Amino acid sequence: MFPLTGGWCKSTFSEANPPNCVEVRFAEGRAMVRDGKNPDGPVLVFERGEWEAFELGVFHGEFEMPLDD
Repeated sequence: MFPLTGGWCKSTFSEANPPNCVEVRFAEGRAMVRDGKNPDGPVLVFERGEWEAFELGVFHGEFEMPLDD
């Protein structure tokens, strides 16, 4: 993760220009997610358990796109 201002972070794999990524911030036991192209736009807020369930889903491949036949 690459630190940004205000405690926000983005992946080191993200492109700088244009900002083509999501940004994440952890505070007060929550994970906040926003669009890097619109940092003043809406923010999704997840409780700790919700974020941990998402992380487990990523780890177990629940969000992988199916292979084209």
